[in-house]
Amino acid sequence: MAFRWKNTLKDRDVTDEALFLNRRQLMGAAAAGAGFAMTGQAVAAEEALEPTSWDDITQYNNFYEFGTGKDDPVRYAGALTTSPWTVKIDGMVDRPADYDFEDIMKAMTVEQRIYRFRCVEAWSMVIPWNGFELADLLEVAGVQEGAKYIRFETLYRPSEMRGQSSNFIDWPYVEGLRLDEAMHPLTMMATGIYGRDIPNQNGAPMRLVVPWKYGFKSIKSIVRITVTDEAPVNTWQQLQPSEYGFYANVNPEVDHPRWSQATERVIGGGLFSPRIPTLMFNGYEEEVASLYAGMDLSKFY
Repeated sequence: MAFRWKNTLKDRDVTDEALFLNRRQLMGAAAAGAGFAMTGQAVAAEEALEPTSWDDITQYNNFYEFGTGKDDPVRYAGALTTSPWTVKIDGMVDRPADYDFEDIMKAMTVEQRIYRFRCVEAWSMVIPWNGFELADLLEVAGVQEGAKYIRFETLYRPSEMRGQSSNFIDWPYVEGLRLDEAMHPLTMMATGIYGRDIPNQNGAPMRLVVPWKYGFKSIKSIVRITVTDEAPVNTWQQLQPSEYGFYANVNPEVDHPRWSQATERVIGGGLFSPRIPTLMFNGYEEEVASLYAGMDLSKFY
């Protein structure tokens, strides 16, 4: 496999939660003193988001492979074996192969990024991810001319993923992106949270993160990435096409058929915390709106 060797940084080598939060305070003060230079602007944007606690991020999530309850993933995901782990990259690529996860991590540059996370169920978090740009991984495989879409597939292992004993989903879980969405600099493969290796319940050892889309697009525990010229049908689109489309862009002006998307409940804010307005494209409108210029976003939901 023709990897571009960069470093051997692992998520467990990055700052832990307490030091991470202290680092943000120190860097924010330094940025203010520097007159908001280029790095200062980036830090200032980071400072505007207050990260959700580790406990809330890791104990309240959807991962139906382990059950449909919000606490099922943290209760049962410990059964999942994540090492060794390989990711098959195939389809319209120059270097199709089963890529070892450890080799991928040696080839990639791990970064810390704080992103808003908005679930289609109208709750939200702010998560400090560690990971790398998906575009860098696709570059390793070599995307061929004529490719238009990326199809992702979650691990299917019912012996360890107890929720897969249910047949309400046609396992394995599948998601997809347009190629330009996949190559966008904001789109990342997350391998950690708060500098720690990503927990099983959050999609270990590697998951997709697309911050301007509803959370179900950010497929977990990925074992296959297929580059194709045909639009894949994602799992929820297949199950309920009238409710879940291919794009799943966060849009407060387009309601889910059964609830409003205009506001959201912030996890960790307490039972009586007020709902907050949902931002177009989850607050990333300036960066990604051009991807959908001229499209009817209520039709292409």
